[in-house]
Amino acid sequence: MKPGTPPLKSARLLDQVQERVRYLHYSLKTEKAYLYWIRFFIRWNAAQGSGMRHPRDMGVTEVEAFLTMMATERKASASTHNQALSALLFLYREVLNIDLPWLSNIGRPPQTKRIPSVLTKDEVAGLLAQMDGFAALLAKLLYGTGMRLMEGIRLRIKDVDFDRHVIIVREAKGGKDRVVMLPHSLAPTLRLQMLAARAQWEADRQAQRGGVETPHALEQKYPQVGNTCPSQESKPVTRTSDAARGSWGVGPRRFSYDITCKQVSLL
Repeated sequence: MKPGTPPLKSARLLDQVQERVRYLHYSLKTEKAYLYWIRFFIRWNAAQGSGMRHPRDMGVTEVEAFLTMMATERKASASTHNQALSALLFLYREVLNIDLPWLSNIGRPPQTKRIPSVLTKDEVAGLLAQMDGFAALLAKLLYGTGMRLMEGIRLRIKDVDFDRHVIIVREAKGGKDRVVMLPHSLAPTLRLQMLAARAQWEADRQAQRGGVETPHALEQKYPQVGNTCPSQESKPVTRTSDAARGSWGVGPRRFSYDITCKQVSLL
């Protein structure tokens, strides 16, 4: 066990992976990806005729065979290949506390450099003209501020400063905060969206629904912070869920707009 790392309390392997991921404050997307690849690795090896075995009983032969299958049979891209390898390295080093020489000798496929496709101003204007509603506002916000998709979707009311025309992006990539400029042309439309979010918040409060999810343990310090209007996301959804990380046992909450639907709308 690494110095300063607490012992795992969970008994099941995947629960141990989840416990370690959360202790190290990895993102929810990383957690889901690691759990997927580790589960896939175990089940794939079992399907090869060796039966279901614990990863502790497997080694470089099984790992290399799995990665070879990823490259030759599944035709996985370099980024997908690296993600699967990272999940297995995390499993052995951080969860099973196995740091054998062969772990460092497994090569990573080189990333292919591509020339980016960039739209002209007229093409962007034509694309935005075909969109309406929240999809149009989100697309213009991303284009005008440089925000990432999930940063725009998770934007909270309190992080928009109309007086200074800036937006505070909280916990962006790498867990860092930053400030971006709010285009003056988007301010009126964004104000209307904030009013719609407030109306949804008022309806939820009247119906005694749970508020939005808050980061880390903030809700333990301020129990009602998720129910306040400034904490609401700029685009509340009509569905609720209690399956978000850290929200078990507090009832249904509103969650970020469906990222898949927005990606399709933006394409």
